[in-house]
Amino acid sequence: MTVRAARPEDTEAVVAIRNHAVEHSTALWTQVPHSPAEGQAWFADHLERGSALVAEVAGEIAGYASYAPWRALEGYRHTVEDSVYVRDGHQGLGIGGSLLTALIATARATGQHSMIAAIESGNSTSIRLHEHRGFDHVGTLKEAGTKFGRWFDLTLMQLRLGG
Repeated sequence: MTVRAARPEDTEAVVAIRNHAVEHSTALWTQVPHSPAEGQAWFADHLERGSALVAEVAGEIAGYASYAPWRALEGYRHTVEDSVYVRDGHQGLGIGGSLLTALIATARATGQHSMIAAIESGNSTSIRLHEHRGFDHVGTLKEAGTKFGRWFDLTLMQLRLGG
């Protein structure tokens, strides 16, 4: 496995991983997958910021990680929210952990101060992934979102990066 900075030619594979999560999981609280044009615009923002990484296994994209601004207001400009997704069938191989470790290093190198993880509270795998990299549980929002006709709690975790 190789973790590297994402490139424009990774867009289709990354959007396919994201759309699979939209359609089949509660990790993203939307049921509307990106169209090719929407996916390209979404990923282009990450590429421009330098805030996206991919994991390659045997020459194919097996996962991605990115960070984006936590909130749009200027006072939050040093706080980012992470996203880590692994291609279906590639979970449990250490890909998510490698991506998150590299993403944290990237955020530190760009002077970010704090990284937030907003995780569906039943996603114990993602919660453990973040705990193992030093994130602290800072709160739970009860019934913060809905998908597939059910309400979900949102676990908030934070890692202070310095900077």
